[in-house]
Amino acid sequence: MVSQHGIKLAVYLVSSFYGDHNSKVCECLLRRGTLTLAQIIRFTELSREIVRHCLLALIHQNCIQAFSIQQEGAFGEAPKVVTHYMALFDNIIHHMRFPKFIAIVKDELGGESEKVFEALLQHGRLSFNQIVDREKQTVSKEENFDVDHLKESFNKLVNGRFVERCPAPEPFLAPPSDEETPAKKRGAKSTKVGDVSESIEQRALAAAAPMESLRFLAETHNWSDFSDKSSEEKFTSVKTGEKRKQDFLETDGGLLDQDEKKEVLWRVNFEELIRRLRHQACIANAKSRLNDECGIILGAILELTRSSESKVNIGSTASVSINDIYDEVIKKKGGLGMNLERIRASLVELGCEMPMLVEEYSIDLKSIIDMAQNEEVESIVLKRYGREAYRMFRFLSKSGCLHETDKIADTTFVEKKDAIKILYKLWKDDYLQMEKVTVNGARQTHFLLWKVNRQSLCQHVLDEMYHAALNLRLRIAHELDQEKEILQMPKDKVGEVEELRKRYMRLKKVSIIYESSLMNLDDALMLFHDFLYIYIYIYIYIYIYFLLTILFVFFVKFTVYEKFTPPPSEIHSFDTLVTGSIDTDALVGSKTNTFEFHISFGQTGDWYIKRRWQQKRT
Repeated sequence: MVSQHGIKLAVYLVSSFYGDHNSKVCECLLRRGTLTLAQIIRFTELSREIVRHCLLALIHQNCIQAFSIQQEGAFGEAPKVVTHYMALFDNIIHHMRFPKFIAIVKDELGGESEKVFEALLQHGRLSFNQIVDREKQTVSKEENFDVDHLKESFNKLVNGRFVERCPAPEPFLAPPSDEETPAKKRGAKSTKVGDVSESIEQRALAAAAPMESLRFLAETHNWSDFSDKSSEEKFTSVKTGEKRKQDFLETDGGLLDQDEKKEVLWRVNFEELIRRLRHQACIANAKSRLNDECGIILGAILELTRSSESKVNIGSTASVSINDIYDEVIKKKGGLGMNLERIRASLVELGCEMPMLVEEYSIDLKSIIDMAQNEEVESIVLKRYGREAYRMFRFLSKSGCLHETDKIADTTFVEKKDAIKILYKLWKDDYLQMEKVTVNGARQTHFLLWKVNRQSLCQHVLDEMYHAALNLRLRIAHELDQEKEILQMPKDKVGEVEELRKRYMRLKKVSIIYESSLMNLDDALMLFHDFLYIYIYIYIYIYIYFLLTILFVFFVKFTVYEKFTPPPSEIHSFDTLVTGSIDTDALVGSKTNTFEFHISFGQTGDWYIKRRWQQKRT
């Protein structure tokens, strides 16, 4: 489920990189879900040729995945195979992170591998032959082109898992079961959070993915037999800064490249790059929250367990022995002087428990990401609402349960009238959850209970970050458009005129500020979207909530039947109502005593009961 501002940001990125027609097709798929070619043409009101061209470009840039399914024919007709297209939201958003991805590859593999990596980022999907021809065009006649050197750089990318084989262009899916419904019927807005059944989109991605044994398997060629003539026939239009255009074959509504069927195509492996960024974020958080030694040790453990990570959002690392950790720590900068006792102490600071038998340690990465998320949200509340709101929000976030207004005001040392205003403002902006409780007694009393709902808060903050990222990119584009005349002028002429030089320096300064702000915002955005999939936790939260509710109903029925809340005359405070109970044997008198019970939350987050109960003196 993608938020509205997330869709707007993705559409703007596609428009910036690939043009308005491509963005229109992409927006149609993001808002309406999986569609066929005919449906896209109808909804976008574009011509068939334009839509085909847009789909080809977006598939080649890894923004759309095609798949075919068998549909029943109408009025006794034979079943037919129809091609569907779905937008890949995450791959589109990754376009913001291309500079970060390039920096990672450059730092680890060097400049030669960086050039090959940039070519794959620019063109989306390339075979090795096409990479060779592209490099030939960039090398001058005076320089000697070394294919073996290029092959070595490419193999470094494959061995480092920075590039992977492309998925199948159009996998075939078996007919869905009766319980399964396509995303186009659900839509982006109506997708249920708790729906854990595998959707047709997930099946398509799983069917398209290459086998793990082939995913990072490089081809073996006789590199000395490259023919200039054959390579020119296969790859004649890829030049630096130009779009790749070729004739494609259309079958059954699908779009396939006849030449590319025969060659292995490669693309950037975003999953590995996001994993590296996740590790960097965890290490940076450990250094800032604890100390540099904890960051070094965490980095060593992540380096040792990287090969065992099967997916990006793992909850904890694999177990590693203390000796392996020590051997890796002393290799890192700043870790040479650390001994085993200092390493053990730092591991305890990172949340590891001392082992009883085998001295092996595992780091809970989920808790580190959770703490980083909390710090990010708390900093937003502090800057937007002030110090008092920050204290109140932090108190509710740490407690994780419902609290009454007076309790919050007393704990955080805030005046009650100010506390109500602040809490209401936070609730209005979707940072808090509010529940009203009515106590029936001699007179009705209303209480307001407040808590932080982490799941809904993460969704809200993520949507705000998408909105902020979109505004920043629009602002950068506006500044560049305002000074486009200066950018088109030769630098020598700009330096000669004082006014032009000042305008150029101002534009340069503003661009650096906006770009750095956008990169920092993207770091926070990845915390809430790429590093943890919050929808999984929403489902778990809902499941546990209903399970506890059912268990409590049985508890009330069989255990608390003969216990009840004191009559209203004996209720002196809200706490008494929450915790108080008296035995039925203590009742005296001939009048009928009526009491009301109901299930809700108390000040401390405990349950209390409200139900009607009557008893006469026997």
